[in-house]
Amino acid sequence: MKADKKKVFIRSFGCQMNVRDSEIIQGILQKNGYSVCENDQNAEIIIFNTCSVRKQAEDRVWSLIGSYKGSKIIGLVGCMAQNYKDKAFLRDEDVSFVVGPQDIHKLPEILARIQPKGLLERKIWEVDNLNRPEEIYHTGFYQNPNHAYVVISEGCSNFCSYCVVPYVRGPLRHRQKEKILNEIEAAISQGITSFTLLGQNVNSYLDDGFNFTELLKEVNALKGLKKLGFFTSHPKDAGIATFKAIRDLEKLDKTLHLPLQSGSDRVLKLMNRGYNSKEYVALIENYRKIVKDGSLTTDIIVGFPTETDKEFKETCDLIKKIGFNAAYIFKYSPRPQTEAAKMVDSVERQEKEKRHKYVLDLQRKISNKLKKENK
Repeated sequence: MKADKKKVFIRSFGCQMNVRDSEIIQGILQKNGYSVCENDQNAEIIIFNTCSVRKQAEDRVWSLIGSYKGSKIIGLVGCMAQNYKDKAFLRDEDVSFVVGPQDIHKLPEILARIQPKGLLERKIWEVDNLNRPEEIYHTGFYQNPNHAYVVISEGCSNFCSYCVVPYVRGPLRHRQKEKILNEIEAAISQGITSFTLLGQNVNSYLDDGFNFTELLKEVNALKGLKKLGFFTSHPKDAGIATFKAIRDLEKLDKTLHLPLQSGSDRVLKLMNRGYNSKEYVALIENYRKIVKDGSLTTDIIVGFPTETDKEFKETCDLIKKIGFNAAYIFKYSPRPQTEAAKMVDSVERQEKEKRHKYVLDLQRKISNKLKKENK
């Protein structure tokens, strides 16, 4: 392999889990003699670490791949890779290799098969692995010298009807408590003092009877750790024990991200969220009783199939009632394999845009009001 073939640029899209995956990829490649460039100009190989949660994110990736017009060796990694598999080569012939989230440890071996002229013996796709090897989490590489994302669980088994994650990330799997603590202690020895625990459904963590709240307590007690957070929670697994941990653990952020998605009980049922609006409000009331002045953020989807004007208003009314500090607001888009993709996408694009803007403006007013009150 020529020396310049060892120069790789990684471009990451999507959630914090993908940010951590890109760090893992960089750590693995560096340990195997590859140089990871800060920009694409100096790189021969471009790795797109991708997200399939929104169609817009996928469209952007395909557009960027097309912009290289065959001038780089292109690899598609992550959720889009798992979703498209070998069909990615038909979508864009410039894609040379496709690697799913559970197969990223194979990247050095794959890149070693790239020929001197940038040709492959054949197109390569690796999307069959069910579990990641534990060692990939222990490369010691983190992009930020002060903060580290730490994955505590992988995949998801909730099967929310709009979400592709269970199909591209696989079923819920928990890392062993000792391995998580070892990773954090090793990062602390490098001078990192702030950590965020990650999982598609982080508060469902369970390792041989050892639950999420107990993990928070053990991590909080680590010497040298100064700040701790976690992302993202599911309402069905949130409760008093977690809220008390947020209140009592001195290093833990006094904040909770708890996706609502919709204020309509009918829509929540169609989404297969596992709770109704009354149950969600009860959770928030308990959180605020326990965590005084705690921050609260959420996710909202507008324009879900068959969502009526009345149901959209129910969402807006609930947003006003609860008063989130901030919210991530998304327009629904059908995702392959999901149950919602079988439904008629009945809300017109223009109406989705209108609802999206309305909720953005509404949340902005609420956020600004809360900021002024908390000054």
